[in-house]
Parts: sequence; structure tokens; C-alpha cells
Amino acid sequence: MTPRLLRDWPLPVPGGGKDARGTVLVVGGSRFTPGAVLLAGIAALRAGAGVLQLAVAESTAAVLSIQVPEALVVGLPETGSGSVAGEPPDRLRGLAEDARVILVGPGLDDVDLAGDLLRHLLEAAGPQTALVLDAYALGALSHAPDLLEGRTQPVVLTPNLTEAGFLLGREPGDDLAHEASAVAEKYGAVVSLFGTVATPDGRLWREESGDAGLGTSGSGDVRAGIVAGLLSRGAEPEQAACFGAWVHAVAGQRLIPRYGRIGFLARELLDGIAESLAAVSS
Repeated sequence: MTPRLLRDWPLPVPGGGKDARGTVLVVGGSRFTPGAVLLAGIAALRAGAGVLQLAVAESTAAVLSIQVPEALVVGLPETGSGSVAGEPPDRLRGLAEDARVILVGPGLDDVDLAGDLLRHLLEAAGPQTALVLDAYALGALSHAPDLLEGRTQPVVLTPNLTEAGFLLGREPGDDLAHEASAVAEKYGAVVSLFGTVATPDGRLWREESGDAGLGTSGSGDVRAGIVAGLLSRGAEPEQAACFGAWVHAVAGQRLIPRYGRIGFLARELLDGIAESLAAVSS
């Protein structure tokens, strides 16, 4: 994956108002992890989404609406321990039906409840709604591999190595191209795994400039949000995954002169997203 490759594969740049760049709905955020949804949502806007909607545990919704004033924030029923309940309210179903992209998983903390929530969202999603599954949504998918069978919606999975192991049902090996391809084939989805992007039909790309500093809390939420934002503006799933991997890596590189290779925060990646995209879109 090189700047030249990406320049020769231009992203859509929809004209008109915000609706032309679509709505991203991010669903996640337990009582104790609302920040994951914040990171993913802002990343989606930075990547070009026109409208952002966040659905999080009820107890965090008001605070998050202040932290992200650009977003509509919806509170979801939660358990006594603060996990998002598996049965979504009608309002969330309506948002899911109308969204161009649904990102599920950041900040969820109960795999069984995540599975129930994912099933309901898949039922509510429109026929052309793109799906990005991350974090506990991937754990839920690994427990029910048939969830995506027969669905026409574009799907991108953004696992880390641990989540890839859950999806494969075994420890992943060192050949990430092989492992990403195995996940893509098993679930019929585009997969972005640690800089490797694979499609179900066997195509592969590799981003090689990512550095150790990206291995920090919240970094994966940013990457998933970038992919969602790119899908919302009209990118194809494999294009969104490739640009997402590259932009995520380059945003980290831009922080190295200030913080060194290790020590920057996931939130600091956000300000480099639009600049990194502009570098290959001019």
C-alpha cells in the first residue's frame, strides 16, 4: 500500500450537503467505556462522514453529547453493571434503518449482549447499509458465524490479533496475509487485520508503515471509525479498509517527531486523519 496506489484509486468526494456524505451510526459504549464510541465517531467525521449518530449506555449519553456536539446521541437501556442491553429501543432501530453505515462494537463489554444487539441491528439495517464490526461485536460474530450468511450489505471486519483468533477459532500464525484471508473467506467480509487487508475473493493489500505506537488503548476504535467514515462517503469496502489502514498508520507517523515512537494517545491520532487523507487526495 503506497501513496501512489492510493492516488490512483481516488476516494469519492460527494458534492452537496452533509446528507450526500451519509450518516454513520456508532453503537457501543458501556457505562465505563464511552470513550471508545467518542474516538470512533470523531474518526468517522474526520474521514468524511456527513452526519454522526452515537448510541451508548443511557448513563453516559448526556456527557457524550457535550463531548461530541456534532453528533446526535441516543441513550440505550443498560444492565445493572452498566453493559448495553441486548434489546435495542425502537428509536435505535429507526436510526439503523436509515444509516448509510453502522459501526458496532466499540466500548461494548458483554459478548452475549453484544450478540443480541448485533442480531437486532442486522435485522433493522437497510439492504444497502454498510456494516463495520469491531471489538465485542467480533466476539459475538465468532460465537455465531452464520450471522452474516445471506446478507447483501457490505461488511468490513476490523479485528486485532486476539479478535482474529476468536474469529478463526485458533491462535493466528505469523503469516497475517494467510490469516486475514482465512477470516475473509470464512465470514464473506473484507478484513483489516494489523495492516493487512483481505477480501473474500482472495485479493490482498499490505500497509507496512505502521509503527509500535499504534498499539495503544483506543487505537483500534479510531481505525474502525476511519473505515466507517470512508464507507459513508461512498468508498467500496476494500477501498475503505485500505485507505483506513494507511491513514491510521500515517496519522501515527505524524506524531512521532513530537512524542517519539511510543507514547502518543489514540485521541491524538484524530487530528491527523483529514491531513493524511488530503496527502493522497490532492
